[in-house]
This record gives sequence, C-alpha cells and structure tokens, in this order.
Amino acid sequence: MSGLIGRKIGMTSIFSEDGKNVAVTVIEAGPCVVTQVKTAETDGYSALQVAFDDKKEKSSNKPQIGHFKKANTTPKRKVVEIENENPNVKLGDVLTADLLVDLEFVDIIGITIGKGFQGVVKRHGFSGVGGATHGQHNRLRAPGSMGASSYPSRVFKGKRMAGQMGGDQVKIQNLQVIKVVPENNLLLVKGSVPGSKGSYLIIEY
Repeated sequence: MSGLIGRKIGMTSIFSEDGKNVAVTVIEAGPCVVTQVKTAETDGYSALQVAFDDKKEKSSNKPQIGHFKKANTTPKRKVVEIENENPNVKLGDVLTADLLVDLEFVDIIGITIGKGFQGVVKRHGFSGVGGATHGQHNRLRAPGSMGASSYPSRVFKGKRMAGQMGGDQVKIQNLQVIKVVPENNLLLVKGSVPGSKGSYLIIEY
C-alpha cells in the first residue's frame, strides 16, 4: 500500500459519461517530497517519509530545517510515513498525482469535523425516552437507564453516553476515482471524505 498526502479543497458535482450527475470531492494530491527512505538494514523495516505543504523557515526549528535540507527541499507542514513498494524511490524525489492516473479506487484517511459535546440522540442515534405526553416534559432526548443498581452497581466501560463527538481519524475505503488532473495535481473521488475544507488527507492506493 503506497500513498500521498493531500488537501481537501471541497465538493462539487460533475456529469459522468452516461449523463449522470455525480457528487465528487476535489482533493489536491501532492506534490509530496520524499524526506527520508527507511530500509530494513538501517531501521528494521521499509518505509518512506513524505512531506507536503510548504511553510516558512522561521516557523521551523533547526532540526527540522536540517532534516528537510537533506532532501533539498523547504520545510513542510505535514509529514507522514507510508509503505515503500518502489525500491527505486530516492531521497528528494517528488511524488505527484501522476501516480493516481490509472487507479479505479483509493482509500482516504482524514480527521472528521469536530462537533463538540453532544447528547446521545445526535452522537449515537438514540430515539429518546417515551412520548411527549403523560405528564413528562423534559426527557425527550434523555439516554434513559444506564444499568442495574444492586448489581453490578456501576456503569460498564464503553456505555454509549453523551460526550465529545468528532475529531476522530477515519479511513474510507474503496472510494471510486472519477477523474485525475495531473497537471494541477487534482484528484476527484465519488462522494464525501472526512474532514473540513483545507484539512490534510492521506490517499492510499
């Protein structure tokens, strides 16, 4: 499994060849610079460290500047380690959307949009307790009973309750590649992907 780092640009819709209107997510896929090549001899396993999105040198510390200078590139904001399936890749190589041209499906990893503290109805899809009549007035969106009292006299770990929602790393598998625009490093996939506009994504293929 190889990969690229990308940025979510947003969603739009395009017409397919058979005339259907398809909702797509537009992703800026690369260019990514190979900033480290890990091998079984030196590191115990084989992998590539790739970096994406330039940032100012004054915003980087000296170890980071030196690390990126070895790859003859400027400091980057996002650094990710991916599997290395191509032994010909060298330090400083640039990976672009050209690698995605012949693909039919990709996996996308992203951080979901944070929703803050939410109740059980929004967070877990609870239906609420009872109806709106028979004298009750404030329990429509309540979680209900959380467990027995005499035994085990506690709430089990993992009980679905209100709490922080979103901000989780999620992988969406087998997203259909609708179109690739190599000259602009753009990837169009069918449907939605995790994250807000401008968030970083990992594209696995």
